[in-house]
Amino acid sequence: MKYVFLVASALVLGAGAVSAQQDIVKDRQTQMKATGRALGGTLSAIAKGDKPYDQAAVDAAFATLTETATKLPALFPDSTKGLKEGNEYSASPKVWDDKAGFAAHIADFSKAVADTKAKVKDLDSLKANVGAIGKQCGSCHENYRLKS
Repeated sequence: MKYVFLVASALVLGAGAVSAQQDIVKDRQTQMKATGRALGGTLSAIAKGDKPYDQAAVDAAFATLTETATKLPALFPDSTKGLKEGNEYSASPKVWDDKAGFAAHIADFSKAVADTKAKVKDLDSLKANVGAIGKQCGSCHENYRLKS
């Protein structure tokens, strides 16, 4: 009887751990999509003239990008390596195999967000500076993201 209880408990705990890891993957996907909307759907769209300059929207986009920069290290724990992400893109194994390089990309992204945010005061300064963030996103995606 004790053995059955121990096996059942282990299975329940194991299923809980897998579920927690899938939650992290889901959080990662949600944060990345929010980042894409903030950068592409707001900042870049305003810089290109597709949307009118709106300081509140710019501030909200920078808040999302700052949140992403803060959360990124925790969104890629070792326990999520190789998990199926179930969408168009997934994290490359390089995220975990080249931790120092990935950490450097995160640091560069964080710096680009902070530097750009400090420089943007109007449409002209947004146009002149938003590309630095896009460049950081793109270079990380080239190395650490896979198309599923």
